[in-house]
Amino acid sequence: MDADMDDSDKKAPSVIDRYFTRWYRTDLKGKACEDHCILQHSNRICVITLAESHPILQNGRKIKNINYQISDGCSRLKNKVSGKSKRGGQFLTDFAPLCRITCTDEQEYTIFSCIRGRLLEVNEAILNKPDLLLEKPSTEGYIAVILPKFEESKRVTEGLLTREQYEEVLAKRNQQEEPC
Repeated sequence: MDADMDDSDKKAPSVIDRYFTRWYRTDLKGKACEDHCILQHSNRICVITLAESHPILQNGRKIKNINYQISDGCSRLKNKVSGKSKRGGQFLTDFAPLCRITCTDEQEYTIFSCIRGRLLEVNEAILNKPDLLLEKPSTEGYIAVILPKFEESKRVTEGLLTREQYEEVLAKRNQQEEPC
């Protein structure tokens, strides 16, 4: 009977852990600790989130503003897709900015796409409730959803780190005199 209790005490994996593979891109554009996480589903769809080590998620920071307006002529909020092939979605390179997040301490962070593909949607819910980004960064607080081109879907993870490689990077950072 004790063996049955041990099995029930084990926590079932989350939906994210069950259906998505986590990939990471660290120190984006040379900015220390500005790490992003890419959740890749088996159907090629990728969800862009903040990695748990990103400065926005550290030290009890609060978000003042999230802005999907990248430039005068480019707003990610105006992205409209239609049909099975998702026509009309903005095509992104791997360093295309998705949004800018300003914290209450006036620090501004640019969140990048990390992968090439078609922008399917941005998370408008975080505009009204920015705390979602802080409380649930891998689920309800995601930044955007991107669909890589079919012919590029196998190569989309080149240059990205696995969970184990990411944890090695974090361990090396923690050994530095001034970790993030």
